[in-house]
Amino acid sequence: MTEQSQITPARPGAPFSDADITAKGEPRAKVALERLDTLWFNTGTLCNIECIDCYIESSPTNDRLVYLTLEEMKAYLDEIERDGLNTREIAFTGGEPFMNPDMNAMAEEALSRGYEVLILTNAMRPMMRPRVQDPLVALIAGYGDKLTLRISLDHHSAEAHDHLRGKDAFERTLEGMRWLKSKGARLAVAGRTIFGESDAASRAGYAALFEAEGFDIDATNPGMCVLFPEMDERVSTPEITTACWGILDKSPSAVMCSSSRMVVKRKGAAKPAVIACTLLPYSPDFELGETLAEANQPVALNHPHCSKFCVLGGASCSA
Repeated sequence: MTEQSQITPARPGAPFSDADITAKGEPRAKVALERLDTLWFNTGTLCNIECIDCYIESSPTNDRLVYLTLEEMKAYLDEIERDGLNTREIAFTGGEPFMNPDMNAMAEEALSRGYEVLILTNAMRPMMRPRVQDPLVALIAGYGDKLTLRISLDHHSAEAHDHLRGKDAFERTLEGMRWLKSKGARLAVAGRTIFGESDAASRAGYAALFEAEGFDIDATNPGMCVLFPEMDERVSTPEITTACWGILDKSPSAVMCSSSRMVVKRKGAAKPAVIACTLLPYSPDFELGETLAEANQPVALNHPHCSKFCVLGGASCSA
């Protein structure tokens, strides 16, 4: 037997199981970090409610990602400035960010340094507590449109929204939005496309709601009314190969991990970590290191969310 005949070629495995090749043996697409336009901070996975199909499984008891502190967050802003990364936006997600006691202080730190700030919130009870409202009002008054609050409003009808988030959740979120409107806050909305409506029908429904409520939100603007595609990992989706960019007429530059990273702190960890994507906080394959410098490396599109959400869905979490 010759030496060559003893060599067994690597065989492709199951879909999304190999960082370099797909199940069909084709080279997997990878995305380089071209610029750090947005740095996300996950403030912790605790949330005041538990939604059906929450991609991060946030709940009143899930503390797999613990609260980030102001001092931990400042270290990353210092790194941005020291290394001249020219980051535009600092964004916060959870869980429910306003459950983190440092949320307003972290937003103020970023705003005071000149960043745009985006906070994702359900605008419910955690935000409506007086000890949260008072400093939030000051931030709205002091920084104006540099601060955007993107409200989780899964659908423009109470019935569909409450199906996912619980009885009366729609009205409680609208109460929070009305309060923010009264304080002059810049509002955006994040909805979902799992209800069988076309994009046009969804946006028309949101537009009617915004007009009825007097919310200054452009439902036709995908940056202000973000409609997230379904993210059910059980539903089959194609793997993205290097050839897909030409086939789909898409660019790696349009994929979220070309311009953003997210900081998380895992329960029991001594330090936060930087991960590739807001959608994959628990996957060790997408953890890139403890610093932004370490996280400046290509990301293999080796997860169904990469395909369905970012490439085929064309969605982005950033403003």
